[in-house]
Amino acid sequence: MKPLLNISSIHTWTGKKNKPIIISGPCSAENETQVMSTAKAIAAIDSSVIFRAGIWKPRTRPNSFEGVGTIGLKWLQKVKQETGMKVTTEVANAKHVEECLQSGVDIVWIGARTTVSPFAVQEIADALKGVDIPVMIKNPVNPDLQLWIGAIERIYQAGVTKLAAIHRGFHSYGNSPFRNEPNWEIAVGLRLAYPSLPIICDPSHICGNTELIPYISQKALDMEMDGLMIETHIMPGIAKSDAKQQLTPVQLKELLSKLVVREMISQNKEFIDQLTQLRTHINNADDEILQVLMKRMQIVREIGQYKKDNNVTILQATRWEEILNTRISNGQMMGLSEELIRKLYHLIHDESIRIQTEIMNK
Repeated sequence: MKPLLNISSIHTWTGKKNKPIIISGPCSAENETQVMSTAKAIAAIDSSVIFRAGIWKPRTRPNSFEGVGTIGLKWLQKVKQETGMKVTTEVANAKHVEECLQSGVDIVWIGARTTVSPFAVQEIADALKGVDIPVMIKNPVNPDLQLWIGAIERIYQAGVTKLAAIHRGFHSYGNSPFRNEPNWEIAVGLRLAYPSLPIICDPSHICGNTELIPYISQKALDMEMDGLMIETHIMPGIAKSDAKQQLTPVQLKELLSKLVVREMISQNKEFIDQLTQLRTHINNADDEILQVLMKRMQIVREIGQYKKDNNVTILQATRWEEILNTRISNGQMMGLSEELIRKLYHLIHDESIRIQTEIMNK
């Protein structure tokens, strides 16, 4: 049974009354001029933006730019003093936490590479005990909801109630338009597990390029996320890390001006009545889908028994390929996407294999 989290409202610690919360700044703090120029340009757009900059940068390989270290905290102090913006940076161990607390950093976040390690998260949690500072936890590199939840719970058990999750996408192999696959269903799973937990989307790391950021940003807001973390650099072309995914302040301003913030509900009676009617149709359609699935699995059981009686293997690769290709083709003619049909039939096939395996091993 999951514990109930008594999470403080994100508006109490960000100081912003309305959605979306915007967190923006360079991937890495590189020098004082770059930090201050970027911060002042962002503050000119909206001083309620929370300024982000990486001080310590966990890199995959040595000899890459791993951040400027502690000196960058002085630049963040200067940002606070001269722009009035709150500041945030990433922490990966207890020493980082202690230095951030000493420097007056307003908010810290735990990165995806740290979230994967319960030992590292627990070290950070121990350093945060008795401290009233907001903490944001990025999803782990791999699509593991329980690992993400575990990191959040560890920080909460340290007494931190000013919490938020950051959805930054998940690493995957193969061709994709994204640097990290959004896997929205995992973020939805977190929302269902802890409805009061704010979720911030990080379009920069999901996209890996600036072209897709507007699309992902709008979709995140449409998915009821509480805000966006968008990397912004005064001169992205010379950035020392993640140059391709950082907007200029001008591009950030344009993006923010075009975002549509929708209401969760409408008080329009005609809308409510029509939506209720449509949802009734959805419920009826779902009942029909479940009945058809039940019928299909009954046939799968008959086939499994027939294969067992005749000593035939469960997996028939040629038949499976034929099913997948024809269903995708038929589905597309009906206006359904290939992605939907492919995912649906992979689930159906996995369940069919499970049922027939059970029959074979009786």
